[in-house]
Amino acid sequence: MAPRRKKIYEGKAKILFEGPEPGTLVQYFKDDATAFNAQKKDVIDGKGVLNNRLSEFFMNGLTNVGIPNHFIRRLNMREQLIRQVEVVPLEVIVRNFAAGSIAKRLGLEEGTPLPRPIVEYSYKNDALGDPLVPEEYIVAFGWASQQDLDDIVALALRVNDFLSGIFFGVGIKLVDFKIEIGRIWEGDFMRLIVADEISPDSCRLWDVKTGQKLDKDVFRRDLGSLTDAYSEVAKRLGVLPEQGNGAAPTLIN
Repeated sequence: MAPRRKKIYEGKAKILFEGPEPGTLVQYFKDDATAFNAQKKDVIDGKGVLNNRLSEFFMNGLTNVGIPNHFIRRLNMREQLIRQVEVVPLEVIVRNFAAGSIAKRLGLEEGTPLPRPIVEYSYKNDALGDPLVPEEYIVAFGWASQQDLDDIVALALRVNDFLSGIFFGVGIKLVDFKIEIGRIWEGDFMRLIVADEISPDSCRLWDVKTGQKLDKDVFRRDLGSLTDAYSEVAKRLGVLPEQGNGAAPTLIN
């Protein structure tokens, strides 16, 4: 159970609580798994613990290479302290290989390398199914300015370079991923930073040699144990110690 305190927002996989200091929030990772706009649901024991640790690992990595993000520190097994941001109402999707919706839309075989990384956007709205939107819509409706979009693309491609290298180093292909972007103000100066999370919930990850899926497609397509898949990613990255069985992870704070 999440501790009792002021809840700011609850999404499909996380809860945001009021933080201990002004301008901060506590992000709590749930064990809930959803797919197909929450039409498919389950509770996967240990998933929230793994995603908290993995998102911490990736956000710290981004900080180390100078990519700004909302992460401050991990508080415990399921929670992290983050900067409060004004979320841009877009999911920013970066695709390196054809999979999922782009494969269906363009009639491409899954796994086909794309000519270059492709950045696209969906409008964050669960009731509408997070529809894809072109830049013209985004600027016209005031969700972000053209300058914001230029900065968002640059940020997303930097994240892609960082993540692709990290994953390839442990034998994992980064097929695609999505991030969210937040605005923060420092005096009169507005900055765009990476927000939300980076985890196997928000990436497509395939084993380089076998093509085995190590991401939420395991749940979407009933391909086995989601916890085992996420644990494998964590072990390869050194986030989890090796374990002898497929049990849910027990992590030391």
